[in-house]
Amino acid sequence: MFYDPRDPKGHGLPHDPFKSLIAPRPIGWISTLSDDGKVNLAPYSFFNAVCYPPYIVMFSSSELVDDPRKHSRRNAEDTGEFVCNLVSAELTDAMHMTAAHVDRDVDELAMAGLTTEPSVTVKPPRVRESPAHLECRYMQTVILESDTPGSTHGVVFGEVTGIHISDTVMTDGLVDITKLRPVARLGYRDYTIVEDGFSKPSYDSMVPGLVKESS
Repeated sequence: MFYDPRDPKGHGLPHDPFKSLIAPRPIGWISTLSDDGKVNLAPYSFFNAVCYPPYIVMFSSSELVDDPRKHSRRNAEDTGEFVCNLVSAELTDAMHMTAAHVDRDVDELAMAGLTTEPSVTVKPPRVRESPAHLECRYMQTVILESDTPGSTHGVVFGEVTGIHISDTVMTDGLVDITKLRPVARLGYRDYTIVEDGFSKPSYDSMVPGLVKESS
């Protein structure tokens, strides 16, 4: 099939398949503090690493009906800091609970029965139950216009200033994906758990004499 995504009904399917094709998408569980010190925690499936070094990550935040900036974006921009907590399989239900649209004064971390852990380089707390965390300094927000009149998308970039990894997800000095078991977003209302992986030889060993930069 072919359809023009600029036509919202062009696919003729029960649901838009776009996000089912760009999958799986890692989840950035973003913890922030408001300018008056209130904790916020929310998951973002439009999240990823951008480059290194410096180590830079991003998450994309669309507008809410009653707020031109979601709480995570607003707090990151106002305070200059945020933390990306990784979601392991055991935290799926808690992560899903924190996706609820609640008042800005609600502490989603406490609402989901989670525990705070002090960060080292930034003020927003980490989720203690998470197996890994990326402490980040806010860099900039790139504004993208939406097809919805008067609405925008904000892509938030941050430089990683501290990384925490639990010893429980390490094997022989390497992050073990079978122990980490990160949760990723698929399309529709679906998720997946990464429980397996495979390795390939380096570029140089594949083609003699080939010089190729690592990515």
